[in-house]
Amino acid sequence: MEEARPSKTALRVALRRAAHQLYDSQPLVFDDPIAVPILGTTYAEELRRTPTRPDRPFSVGLRAFLVARSRYAEDTLARAVAQGITQYVLLGAGLDTFAHRNPYAQLRVFEVDHPATQQWKRELLETSALPPPANLTYAPVDFERQSLPEQLHSVGFNPAVPTFFAWLGVVPYLTLEAFRSTIAFITAQPTGTGVVLDYSQPRSALPFLEKLAHDSLASRVQLAGEPFQLFFTPTEIAAELVSNGAAFRNVEDIGSAEINTRYFANRTDNLKLLGSAGRLLSAWL
Repeated sequence: MEEARPSKTALRVALRRAAHQLYDSQPLVFDDPIAVPILGTTYAEELRRTPTRPDRPFSVGLRAFLVARSRYAEDTLARAVAQGITQYVLLGAGLDTFAHRNPYAQLRVFEVDHPATQQWKRELLETSALPPPANLTYAPVDFERQSLPEQLHSVGFNPAVPTFFAWLGVVPYLTLEAFRSTIAFITAQPTGTGVVLDYSQPRSALPFLEKLAHDSLASRVQLAGEPFQLFFTPTEIAAELVSNGAAFRNVEDIGSAEINTRYFANRTDNLKLLGSAGRLLSAWL
């Protein structure tokens, strides 16, 4: 992400979550009453232009993946809260709205992101007259200059209790070193800590038509100044979760077939995942 500018990909994700609320059939896969209001009048025209045409199936498929990963993260969070989790950390929060819909009075939410992106979000919230949530703490982190653990600890994160981490829409933009350092930080938390993340398979693992869709998306994020860098096959990411002292258990790694069965079966519209590039993963210490 460019210095002093909010994340452009965070905006694209937020627009697609909002489009799901407006354009897809009921029941919604991810019901988010804040997704449209947070964009306000600032991005109303862009939201109107967000692709929904049935002749652009990979665009619809991308929207399906984005809403499914948010639903998967919050479904998994619900299980974590039932097991006693009281801290929820969103790494690369963007315009995530969970803190504004948080049904768990005991759950403290920490949003981690670049200072410019967080300032942009707070300005949108103010413009849209959305009240600040009581249990939300912002943890601005410039990853080029600051330490994630130090910044979290400075705003009241408690490293002595199990925590649930959501790491959505971030891994493909990282270096391998940055990925491993974040995994090491999560692994250092107490037993009972959990994480949910999404990742993408490498271009070489995709069939021909998916390669074309991958190239189109990769060129757009490259032009936005936020290029893809990191890909894993399921075997490769499984190895990362057991290397360097990591002790993850109960790993669930699901692809498009499982995601479609879980979230998109028997729909009356054409909303579903296409291809095999994107995957969702959860794991526990």
